[in-house]
Amino acid sequence: MALQNESQGLFEKEGIPVVYTGIGKVNAAMTAMDVIQKTQCKVIINLGTAGSSKFKTHELIEVSSFVQRDMDISPLGFKVGETPFDPIPGAINLIPYFPELPQGVCSTGDNFETGTPKLPSDLVDMEGYAIAKVCRKMGVQLISLKYITDGADHNAHNDWAANLIPGSQKLLEYFKKMVEA
Repeated sequence: MALQNESQGLFEKEGIPVVYTGIGKVNAAMTAMDVIQKTQCKVIINLGTAGSSKFKTHELIEVSSFVQRDMDISPLGFKVGETPFDPIPGAINLIPYFPELPQGVCSTGDNFETGTPKLPSDLVDMEGYAIAKVCRKMGVQLISLKYITDGADHNAHNDWAANLIPGSQKLLEYFKKMVEA
């Protein structure tokens, strides 16, 4: 997760260790790399919150792919979301884990999105693409669940804060399903 606010302390009360990345792509990438190197894990589970103008507030979504909405080198002829000369694609597809959950494309950027992103996407966050890119580079599977806290609109900052408790409860419920499987 990015912030302790997203877990509301529920995971810790259950004795579940959580790694918090901090906000943004750089912090997320550094943390993901650190976790992979220290643990030699084969799977990273990314849980967190997201905004969406497509999905309803309080829905839990499994991310089917991540795109990087704020990588824009289009004046030089590159597509928005594509990092020039990088072998890792602009869209990183994930292997589905929960067939019962709706799937969505998540665009990641270093901004709290309150409008329509430059890249088509179903939900928005600030860390996911960076984690996905590190996982792809290191050969680690990523499973990502996002709780929709807001409509990615003018009231997103208020809605996000107000919906953290039900979000953390839902994320904890699905985390337990993963570890019991």
